[in-house]
Parts: sequence; structure tokens; C-alpha cells
Amino acid sequence: MPFGHDMVHSLATAVDLVNTSPSTGGRDTLTGLRELGDFVARWKISGVGEVSAADLGEVCALREAFHKVFTAPDQPTAVVRLNSLLSRTRITPRLTEHDGHPLHVHYFAPDASLHDHLAADIGVALAHLLVENEWERLRTCSAPDCEHVFVDESRNRSRVYCDSRTCGNRMHVAAYRARRRV
Repeated sequence: MPFGHDMVHSLATAVDLVNTSPSTGGRDTLTGLRELGDFVARWKISGVGEVSAADLGEVCALREAFHKVFTAPDQPTAVVRLNSLLSRTRITPRLTEHDGHPLHVHYFAPDASLHDHLAADIGVALAHLLVENEWERLRTCSAPDCEHVFVDESRNRSRVYCDSRTCGNRMHVAAYRARRRV
């Protein structure tokens, strides 16, 4: 995908955020301030101070809204869901350079809350994906026991598992064993 660093980063952040939700078939891994702080640190989300219980609640609600965009049955539904989310976001684009990254655009206001920061940056990245007619790159894992989401960055849009080392390998081994039994 010919997207810049900030868009790729925002999409990866979205995937990680959504996959913390029990809606993806696992357990909730964003249950406290420590986990939220770890998430902020892992994704190097700039301009965020101490996280609060309010931040945790808002971010958990936001991840469910993003999950609904990823799992929309079609592009028009994804557009409606994303527009609903973006309409509640204060977007203030500005050019910035930080942490060794080249000039890029931040879409959140300098004083934005963590929720507004994530909603603006991730929301705009998803909007660009939809505008570029790349909606089908938003996927849910094809393994029967996994509902994690991912962005298919393969050239030919052929990726079907959230992680080739876990779900993909497990499904390939199962198929191999099934063929050997025949």
C-alpha cells in the first residue's frame, strides 16, 4: 500500500486497539490504567500525559466504534459508521516533525484528550483508506476460532489470517493433518 508512515502507524494502532476488545473473541486486554498506559507507550502516542479512568472509558468506547468500521458488511456501511465517529471529533490538522519522523500531519488539536487524539488520527487514516477504495483491506481473521481484525497490506490483497505465525500456521497444520488422514 502506498501510504505514508503516519497512516500506516495509525492503521496499526487501530488494529491493536480493536484487538484488545472482547468483541474480537478474546478477553478484554484493556481493563486498567496500566494497560492503557502500556498501549500509549507501545504506539508512542505523542502529547499524552497521565491517563485517567475517564480516558480508559472513552478509549474502550472508541475501540468498539472502530471495530464496527472494520466489521461493516460493505463499504457504504463502513462510511456511515466512520462518518458518525468523525462527526463527534474535533479535527485540527497541523504539520509536525517529532521523534525522528519526517514531516507529517497530525489531525488532533494540541490539547486533545487521548480519545480525541486516537479518534482523529485513526479516523482520518481509515477515511483515507475508504477514499482510496481500499475498504476490502479491513479484514477479520479467517481462522474459525479467531475474530481479530487486521489491515491486509499484501500487494494482491490475499492475506486471510491476522498472524501467519499463529492462526495461519495453525490452520495450515490442521489442513495438512486432515489431508494425511484421507
